[in-house]
Amino acid sequence: MPMIRLTTQAGALTQQGRHSVQRDLAAVLLRWEGAPDTAFFRAQAWSYLVELPQAAQITAEDDAPRFLVEVTVPQGARSERRKAGLVEEATKTVLAAAGLGRDDALRVWVLVQEQPDGTWGAGGSVVRHADLVALAKGQHTDA
Repeated sequence: MPMIRLTTQAGALTQQGRHSVQRDLAAVLLRWEGAPDTAFFRAQAWSYLVELPQAAQITAEDDAPRFLVEVTVPQGARSERRKAGLVEEATKTVLAAAGLGRDDALRVWVLVQEQPDGTWGAGGSVVRHADLVALAKGQHTDA
């Protein structure tokens, strides 16, 4: 199942952005994963917000906040087109949540990490990509 984590320094997001960014990023991930829009799949899209103390992350140039989005998905489940779409939309989502414009896009890094099949477990069992595909085919959208 998909997991997404945004790491940035405290105060880098707007108040509204801090409130909504986790669900917004989870929705982006599910959309680009092609998962059905059902309560079950939404509940499996875990989203984390990690806020570091002020000045815990800087560059050699400045101390403007940066944003790291880490996405974990089953290996081989995303085409290059889906990965590119995910990266683009996640970047736009983070920029909006921080009140920043497209000119700040290089402050957002998105790492898509593919989990090898058979190395992901949930509910006490190993979950394979084929299991997820079969489950998705049996789900109907409720959106």
